[in-house]
Amino acid sequence: MPFRILAADHTGITVSKLERSLAFWHDVLGFELSHRAHQKGELAEQITGVPGAEILIAVVKAPGHKIELLEYRAPVDRKHFRPRPCDVGSVHIALIVDNLDAVLARIASSGWKGAGKPQTLTAGPNAGKRVIYVRDPDGTTIEFMQMPTQN
Repeated sequence: MPFRILAADHTGITVSKLERSLAFWHDVLGFELSHRAHQKGELAEQITGVPGAEILIAVVKAPGHKIELLEYRAPVDRKHFRPRPCDVGSVHIALIVDNLDAVLARIASSGWKGAGKPQTLTAGPNAGKRVIYVRDPDGTTIEFMQMPTQN
């Protein structure tokens, strides 16, 4: 039976401390808190495929996208890994901003920093965009992109 994808709904990010991550996405980046949830029992187990799953959830939203922050409280044998952007399984979210320097200044004032220095892409469909990766305390990569200035 044929099907089609209708839209992308959200990006889920597993975090070690929900309140710390929520503070970054809400207070630093300005995402709006949509809602919170607490899932456990058979519902959480069947959705995730993780026996014993218990999850605290906060969903934040910005124009065009939502981020679901998930702090697993159980099971107790969960692992913490910090993949680098080059490691298989690593993912990132890319956000378009109007002023990359202002975003980086705001992030730096919160104790976070870029993984490198902003670069302007010179070829391909994104030529002219300024881009940089930022890593959160859990190792999650966020790419910030600024569109080329129009003259």
